[in-house]
Amino acid sequence: MKNKVKRYRQFSEMTQSQLADLIGVSRQTIHAIEKEKYVPSTVLALKLSRELKVKVEELFTLEIKD
Repeated sequence: MKNKVKRYRQFSEMTQSQLADLIGVSRQTIHAIEKEKYVPSTVLALKLSRELKVKVEELFTLEIKD
């Protein structure tokens, strides 16, 4: 799964720590999501979407491999 969390976070002028505090996770979780090493739960994806003021579909893209 690809994501644009880092792009939207930077556009909002937030640090990883600030975003993490807003949604109740660690900075390391935000880092792992941005590096595409961790796929967030639906609840976490919705929280990210709300804080970054963008639709979930704008943040995350499912890549289908043949």
